[in-house]
Amino acid sequence: MAWSVAEAKQRLSEVLRNAAKEPQMIENRSRPVAVVVAVDAFEEFEAWRVQHKTRSVGEAFAELRSLAAGSGYRLELPRRRNRRNQFSGVSR
Repeated sequence: MAWSVAEAKQRLSEVLRNAAKEPQMIENRSRPVAVVVAVDAFEEFEAWRVQHKTRSVGEAFAELRSLAAGSGYRLELPRRRNRRNQFSGVSR
């Protein structure tokens, strides 16, 4: 069921009672702004979200940096060489 914000405020007990049976949509000017759900549904969703969370590229690189630092690994960078700049025709 969909409730306006004003209705939901006035009839909060009813919204909460109904949420135990099915999610209750709250709308502001006909646009959904919130959903009230039962605690067990929320906990089930949170468990699913944690299980399916993927890490970002930044998090993966942070893990690699910490692993490398812990083992004393140091990345050796090759010495830079001058190379031809194909746009200017001049070697740098």
